[in-house]
Amino acid sequence: MTALIKLENVTKHYGNFQALKDVNLDVEEGEVVCVIGPSGSGKSTMIRCINLLEQYDNTGIITVDGIQVQKGKNLKNVRAEVGMVFQNFNLFPHLSILKNVMLAPMRIRGISKEDAKKRALELLNKVGIGEQADKFPAQLSGGQQQRVAIARALAMEPKVLLFDEPTSALDPEMVGEVLEVIQALAHSGVTMIVVTHEMGFARQVANRVIFMDEGQIVEQGSPSDIFDNPQEIRTQNFLKAVLNH
Repeated sequence: MTALIKLENVTKHYGNFQALKDVNLDVEEGEVVCVIGPSGSGKSTMIRCINLLEQYDNTGIITVDGIQVQKGKNLKNVRAEVGMVFQNFNLFPHLSILKNVMLAPMRIRGISKEDAKKRALELLNKVGIGEQADKFPAQLSGGQQQRVAIARALAMEPKVLLFDEPTSALDPEMVGEVLEVIQALAHSGVTMIVVTHEMGFARQVANRVIFMDEGQIVEQGSPSDIFDNPQEIRTQNFLKAVLNH
């Protein structure tokens, strides 16, 4: 079975600083992969390279659904297949919630306004905020805004969803509502890579957990492998620090 996402020897330098060091990763269709690790370990950089929000060094190769991720005409096709949910929602403040979700399918997929509206309303209902459709982002709580961002990513019907620490900008009481939505998606068969600090969530929803440190994948395995029986000292130390926190 060919992987839906494939990273081969991916490195990334910012000047003299090496953020990623020879990262190799295959993600199968329908797989939910959670990426954990200390701040600055390269987790966000890795997933931002998958849709070229960060340009990786040209020694490595990333492919999504068989298309190489690189600058040029194919990039639009890759980005149409890869939905991204950021820490800070990145909603358009001047557009209503409904229009935020309608915009990309109309512009990029060429969907009619009626169809885009119908789909957007379905998705807003799915993430539990259909009744907020006419409001603007500033009128919503952080948790609600993040659910809009998830609906917006889903509106493109992507093959892959990337989550970059989707709860880290939220107040603690809002984290649960967003994780619930992501959990429901995980059970629906969408391929997902989730960078997260929420260990309980990673244990519950992931098919595979990846531990990164210093720009490398140090260890990976099933949630029980990683959380109950980590093999690497660095993984053990990290989990000790965060789970006893």
